[in-house]
Amino acid sequence: MIRLLLAAAIAAPCCGCASVTRGTTENISISSTPPGATAELSGLDNPTSCLTPCVVVVKRSADITVTINKEGYEPQVVPLTKEVPGTGAAGFAGNLLVGGLIGMGVDAATGAATDHKPNPVIVTLQPAAAPTLRPAKPRPPRRPPAPQS
Repeated sequence: MIRLLLAAAIAAPCCGCASVTRGTTENISISSTPPGATAELSGLDNPTSCLTPCVVVVKRSADITVTINKEGYEPQVVPLTKEVPGTGAAGFAGNLLVGGLIGMGVDAATGAATDHKPNPVIVTLQPAAAPTLRPAKPRPPRRPPAPQS
């Protein structure tokens, strides 16, 4: 009996709620080929931008879209989805032992049990298509002015 209580006491901190074991923020790595592109993240409290390669700290609950631009290349838009990985599910389930319904509510509100995918965000930018020049239309000939009498 004492062994069981000792094992439970040791395991309890490992099974806490996800907001405690994983935190409410995560790092998103962004890289591009070629490097030096501007990555703009929308869906955050404060819109953020950085030059690739870069790492940005974001809230796990945010609905994020990454737009990558570089002069001479087509822009790329990458919407991030939220998924519950095994570690997030374990942290969320830990609420049954430690946090109860309050812990589950906190984890759901903060998104602590979720991760953004894809992470890292890796894009290969495509060169922008050269603008096609249309040949100039020939102008119709001018009519000579009518003779004045």
